[in-house]
Amino acid sequence: MWPVVFHPEAYAELVQARDWYEKRSVGLGGTFFSEIELAVLAIQESPDTWPRYTAGTKRFLVHRFPFAIIYRQTNQTVQIIAVMHLRRRPGYWRSRT
Repeated sequence: MWPVVFHPEAYAELVQARDWYEKRSVGLGGTFFSEIELAVLAIQESPDTWPRYTAGTKRFLVHRFPFAIIYRQTNQTVQIIAVMHLRRRPGYWRSRT
């Protein structure tokens, strides 16, 4: 399995989204976080599986929630660049690459 490193802003997006869902419905934030964990695990196990996206990244669409994980693979790690809401401005994260 590939080691995963979260960009600090990507991790902040994850926490913010989890908190938002939890405020809407008790337990939903935990469900969201679990879906993200499953997605990261799948990426860790096989980072080449998902298609190229843009700016040298790949994109994993999260199940059950309108989010994507934007990541790139280096020689040694998988770097999570963004936990991106699919209905917000695209490409806002590009300066992180």
